[in-house]
Parts: sequence; structure tokens; C-alpha cells
Amino acid sequence: MRDAVLNGTATQVDPGEETFAALESRHGLGLYVPRGITLTRGQGAYVWDADGRRYLDCTAAYGVASLGHCHPAVVAAISHQAATLIACSGSFGNDQRAQLYAELSTVLPAGLTRVFFCNSGAEANEAALKFARLTTGRTGVVAAMRGFHGRTAGALTATWEPKYREPFEPLLPGFNYIPYNDLAALEAAVTDDVGAVILEVIQGEGGVQPGTADFLQRAQRLCSDRGALLIVDEVQSGFGRTGTFFACESVGLQPDILTMAKGIASGFPMGAVALGERVVKLSPGQHGTTFGGAPLACAAARATLRILRAEQLPAQVAARGAWFLEQLRAIPSERIRDVRGRGFMIGVELTEPAAPYIAAAQARGLLVLNAGTQVIRLLPPLILTEADLAFAIGVLTEVLCSPSI
Repeated sequence: MRDAVLNGTATQVDPGEETFAALESRHGLGLYVPRGITLTRGQGAYVWDADGRRYLDCTAAYGVASLGHCHPAVVAAISHQAATLIACSGSFGNDQRAQLYAELSTVLPAGLTRVFFCNSGAEANEAALKFARLTTGRTGVVAAMRGFHGRTAGALTATWEPKYREPFEPLLPGFNYIPYNDLAALEAAVTDDVGAVILEVIQGEGGVQPGTADFLQRAQRLCSDRGALLIVDEVQSGFGRTGTFFACESVGLQPDILTMAKGIASGFPMGAVALGERVVKLSPGQHGTTFGGAPLACAAARATLRILRAEQLPAQVAARGAWFLEQLRAIPSERIRDVRGRGFMIGVELTEPAAPYIAAAQARGLLVLNAGTQVIRLLPPLILTEADLAFAIGVLTEVLCSPSI
């Protein structure tokens, strides 16, 4: 029986036809582990499946739905722009792009004055690595163990996890991986042939591991002293997720290059790279994109920035995230080894595989993610209310304390 959604209400029609899930299985590449439900609608912090069941979405579609699903201001901006001008090459000026440049400059960390728009976090990191090589003339890159920067060739090389890299090797030469937060290893790794150090302020896929201020600030000083550029990957942690507009603000970093995506446009595909004064001025043709910086994406990003600022969402996330962490740490379960993170970027590390508990939470109406084998990751929309947080705590307490899961 095939699923359908009419006027926002899930129905089933045409007995004998394949379900949405069957169609995806037949024609997709099987690159994702299926969660067993088909999502067909979203509003605010909630999504609905093809059977009409509601879930609190603490995945935010991997952190992109920063304002929740279908925020009215973003919907209005996209709808208006879609009827005005959808596509515009970077060879031509555009009103939406120009205004986004100006508005984004008011929230970027100090010293980041130029921006390149693209379509994803992986694209942003690819561009950052190219710009660093062009500037320094050096091919060496220092990255961190458990770091994740994307799955395209350069970004994949910077990603530590061997299971992602090894099937596609040889990748780019010159990359060295050091233990995260290891000052001695960092000091030894930044040699004269290193053009860039690329780090996350909080490792996302690596288990929601916060970097120490000492480690991150030392990386900045070493890059400055030894002629390398510091690339800070804020693809997952940016745009209010950790309680400040960018996570690097909380540790006093001023990166040479900052990459961003996910929450920048509330779910509309977009990425960006911000450059400081140590990065060489680029010339036409040295990099480019067909779709990056298109009016539709820029309109969505502008609406997102307006709401983030007008509603002071980063400050709300800082306060509610602290309470959320406190409540998670109070769950009386021997299965919990650690709870860590900042704002609404949280990892609950277990003493055993997380998959059964993620499935049990889903069965109770709560969607969460994993970060590796044993970490439950929470990346909820920034608009979660106290009631939403209480519901999430209740479900996680139930599943993590249940003797039968």
C-alpha cells in the first residue's frame, strides 16, 4: 500500500503499489542506515511520518533546521524570492547576495572580512583547503583524530575516521592527524611545510568532544608564528547552536578561515567560507561555483539571521542548553558514561552501543542521532521550549533506565 500525504494529513491510497520506503530502497544507493519511518511534514520542532505520527525532532535534520521546520519567516522569504529570481551567477551582482554579505559580516568573528558562498559544509572545507594552499604555497595540513570535515576528496582527507577514508585512498598527500587537545602533539606537528591546521571547536561526528581553550588558542598562535593558516570548521557548531553565534567566540579564537553551513539557512542547502586578512586576495577563476550564493539561498539565510538576532536565540540556547545538560547528567542510569557538549550540541556517551536506545527513543516519539557507536547525539532546533526539553529528558530517562532495552 502506497503512503500519501494530502493537505498535511497522512493517508494511504492505491493498494498494491509500493510504499515510499520501498521506492527509496529500489532506486536509492543504500548509503544511509534506514530509520524505519518516512517523514512527510515538519512544523517547528516537530515532524510527522507517513502514518501521521508526531516526533520531537532532536536531530534538526543533522543540525540544519536551526529555526525548526518551515519557520514562517523563512518560508515567506523563500516563497517571495522564488517568484522574483531563483538563480544568478556570481559574475552578476545580486541584491540578496550583497545584503547577506553585509548582514553576515556583523556576526562573524573579528577579522573575517570576505566571504565565499557555496552549497554545503564539505564544499566550504574544500575551498578552505585550496585557499590555504594558495596563500602559503605549502601542502601540509594538520587535522585532528576523530575530526570530521566532509566526504569530498579534500574534506575526506582531513577527516580522520579510517572507515570513511580507506576505501578511496590514495587521497591528498601531506595530511597529519594528531590527538585532539594534545598540546605536545600539536606543537610537534606544525612544521615549516604545514600550510593549514583544520580543527572543530567541538568535534561533532567524533563524539561531541569539546576542544580546550588552551589547545585551540595554541593552534592559533602556532599558525601565526609559523606561517600556517588556522581553519576553524563551524559547519555543525555555528549559528547559535552552542550558545554563541560561533563556537570559537567562547574560547577567544580569531581564525584565518572559518567554514560554515548547516544552520546558515534553516535547512536550505548552503555553505560559506569566511576569510581573514592573512588569506591571499583571490583572482577570477581560481575557485567558483554554479549554485553557490544564489538569490534563493541568500534570502533563506537572511531570514534566518534576522530571526536569530531578533529573538536572541543564541542566548536562549546558552541558558536552556545548560539546564538540558544538567538534567541529562542527573539521569540515574549506569549505562551513561559521560554527558558533554555546549548549548544544543550535546553527546551522551554510553557504556554500550547506542543504537538500541536511539530506536527505543524513536518508538516513544523522540528522534536523536548517534555520534560513533556509543554516543547519543542531540542537535535539536534552537527554538525548543522548556516543555520540549522536559519531554526529551523524560523519554531518555525512560529508555536509559529501562531494564528491558
